[in-house]
Amino acid sequence: MTEPLRRLALCAAVLLLAGVSVVIGFRAADADGTTPVPQTLAFLPWLLVPGATALGLAALARWRGGLVWASVALALTVWFVRPYGPGSTGAHGPVVARLEVLTSNVEFGDATDALIGAVRREGPDVVFVQECDLACADALAARVPAAAYPYRDVVRLDGSLGSAILSRFPLRPAGRVDGAMAMPGAVTEVAGRRVRLQLAHPMPPVPGNVAAWRRELGRIRDLAATARAQPAIVAGDFNASQDHAAFRAVLDAGGLHDSARLAGSSRAYSWPADRPAPLRAQIDHVLVSEEFSVRSARFLRLAATDHRALLVALELHDGG
Repeated sequence: MTEPLRRLALCAAVLLLAGVSVVIGFRAADADGTTPVPQTLAFLPWLLVPGATALGLAALARWRGGLVWASVALALTVWFVRPYGPGSTGAHGPVVARLEVLTSNVEFGDATDALIGAVRREGPDVVFVQECDLACADALAARVPAAAYPYRDVVRLDGSLGSAILSRFPLRPAGRVDGAMAMPGAVTEVAGRRVRLQLAHPMPPVPGNVAAWRRELGRIRDLAATARAQPAIVAGDFNASQDHAAFRAVLDAGGLHDSARLAGSSRAYSWPADRPAPLRAQIDHVLVSEEFSVRSARFLRLAATDHRALLVALELHDGG
């Protein structure tokens, strides 16, 4: 290799490793930082690509320090790609109920028809709907039979602001998490056990909006912490993945577990789902407390939305 090419390879390796190291550094520090770090953290596994490229460039440039740097960066990335949290909720005691939970972001109501079809096919017991606009709310009222879902908490707002919870079990309002988009909550009773239900839909961490995203996830974290005394399900579009510190704080504060992780699908994507995209992330979640075990978790492709729906089969245990 000529000297100019060697220097070019060395400079490219430095730039790649600097970028990877900044993001991995924030992940190691359990922090999300500011733009562009939180946006990049959503796609953390893809840091393996620039890391491996930098390793190859360092080898071409015969840069020993770069080989060490790239190896450490790759090792840390692989470490953080692992599923976050324990592989089981630790639920014990007899199973007192089985239930299925579906969460779906219908993208400004555009996927309402597809959601209604999925609800009819799958028959979940509880449905969490985000971005349910006024037309979506009307369609759910008219086309999802009240006999099947007699209990509902629908926040009628337009565009992405509206949300809904449909349930086969009785619902008692339990207050809402404050946010730009509606996040209703309720308490239900399943097999004689009170269960806290909470819909999650914080603002996305787009540039200029990271502070609001962090603040609203913090409110969900606070809600999760107060709900620790009873079985709880927190579901929705979190606009965050396991690689975001603000999301991990929700899990840790509430003693919650990510259903997809427990079902072996911690890296299955949920967004974007409406177009070919090399960069995808799992930002839609069903979080459950330690009283539940997870039988399965399936991501469902629905037409007209950029999110895949998530259907989770749960068992509620009497740990008495």
